[in-house]
Amino acid sequence: MSTTPLPAPVRASEEAQREVVDLCAELIRFDTSNPTSDERACADWVVARLAEAGIASELVESAPGRANVVARIPGTDPARGALLVHGHLDVVPADAAEWRVPPFSGEIHDGYLWGRGAIDMKDTVAVMLATARHFARTGTRPAREIVLAFLADEEAGGRFGAHWLVEHRPELFAGVTEAIGEGGGFSYALDDTRRLYPIENAQRGMAWMELTAAGRAGHGSSPNDENAVTDLAESLTRIGRHTFPVRLIEPVRALLAEAARLHGVDLDLDAEDLDAELAKLGHVADFMQVVLRNSANPTMFTAGYQTNVIPGRATARVDGRFLPGHEQELIDTIDALLLPSVSREWVNHDIAMETSFDGPLVDAMCAAVRAEDPDGHPVPYCNPGGTDAKAFTKLDIRCFGFKGLKLPHDLDYGRLFHGVDERVPLEGLRFGVRVMTRLWQEC
Repeated sequence: MSTTPLPAPVRASEEAQREVVDLCAELIRFDTSNPTSDERACADWVVARLAEAGIASELVESAPGRANVVARIPGTDPARGALLVHGHLDVVPADAAEWRVPPFSGEIHDGYLWGRGAIDMKDTVAVMLATARHFARTGTRPAREIVLAFLADEEAGGRFGAHWLVEHRPELFAGVTEAIGEGGGFSYALDDTRRLYPIENAQRGMAWMELTAAGRAGHGSSPNDENAVTDLAESLTRIGRHTFPVRLIEPVRALLAEAARLHGVDLDLDAEDLDAELAKLGHVADFMQVVLRNSANPTMFTAGYQTNVIPGRATARVDGRFLPGHEQELIDTIDALLLPSVSREWVNHDIAMETSFDGPLVDAMCAAVRAEDPDGHPVPYCNPGGTDAKAFTKLDIRCFGFKGLKLPHDLDYGRLFHGVDERVPLEGLRFGVRVMTRLWQEC
């Protein structure tokens, strides 16, 4: 883990820290719900905000309305590889009837900015814009070239965003060697005063699948031992009740070990009763449960058209996730749990990824956090979900998750993702600008 000394004091401008809130509010007011809307109007606005500061950009549509924006900021050392800083413009839909405020209003209450995308991830997009505008206005050069990418379609797998650009416009990322995006760099309360800052250097892979049961159609009143609904329901129950074995990958081990050190407890991560060992870490163990193993959860079920008709076919969806190095274990387990009448096919199948937690960029991320939060402790982290980083690894870009967001200890950050009443603390946005400014100057 990095022990690099703190950098010399570098402050983001007061203007950048003020405008990041307004930028984020404006971003939220664009309804970029995926799949019911597109990103074009929001992308045009991003282009205009960059142009105001003298930053040229390119807007690229992968399909009508599915818009991406890419820009470059020259660095002081042209011999170094560029750093890609990426964020997505789309959000998941929101049901206004469930919210305390209209989800696309960008309202401010109680020290928070509310709205869909506030933390996933228009907060980071606003920080990217505010930081870029600050550098352009002041004539400040980052330590290395920065490539900014504002992307479409991340919430649906990036087919119209990162993956499309990597396949069709890879020249936009020429010279990029490393990247930061969502999935890490947020604070997590360790106790009343100290915070972990998990920095993503690994992601679980994605294995979304559709299951289809083939049976014998018939009358609902008649016995039927080839009922597709029954066979599929039984298969889904087996999957949903299955617990995969613990597989401690290196980023997970490292985070748990650092948490144990900070708590002052001895932790045997190779113990037979690992649950008892992890219990020594209290709520940190709960936070890490999702990345201890593979997972598979049934999420959708479709069958039939009439109560008195047994359908000959039933379908369902399962959200499968696998740790780096454990994809085959997930596939073999699912196949073993399915009844013979049930087949599967991929809906979205994407890689797991992992990189080492070292190097100048890691040192700079850790130093930027410590400089702005002396009670903050950066640690490696495995993201339980997936991000656009999966696409960029195909260009041999080393990817990390880092947004630089300090949160109040009483805010359940994880529950806000895709949830009701999504919101971001105003001071968290300002903190992000300060951290990102330091990072760009030191990375």
